[in-house]
Amino acid sequence: MLGIAKGANMALMFVLELSVLASAGYWGFTVSPHWAIKLLAGLGAPALFVAAWALFGAGGGANAVFPLTGLARAALEIVWFGGGALALYAAGSAFPAAVLAVAFVVNAVLRIVWKQV
Repeated sequence: MLGIAKGANMALMFVLELSVLASAGYWGFTVSPHWAIKLLAGLGAPALFVAAWALFGAGGGANAVFPLTGLARAALEIVWFGGGALALYAAGSAFPAAVLAVAFVVNAVLRIVWKQV
């Protein structure tokens, strides 16, 4: 039973990662009434998030170009998932931003307790 819960927690981590990218894109497409700025921000913001994650966090650090561990990894995750929540908030979606933030905190605590980090 615990194995299923651990697997579900890792699946949640993946869904949260995708949610951050969707949040950044959503923010970008709501940032301006001008279509060129919407397009640039809507595609550029997720691209920047992807680049940061690929460089420092991919695969729990195992697939990253510059893998981070310990406090540096924790800081990366806080900035990454906090950035997604802030993007939603800035786009006018306060409740989904709070849900994303709370889901990340629960997921992070469980990963620490179950030694999935």
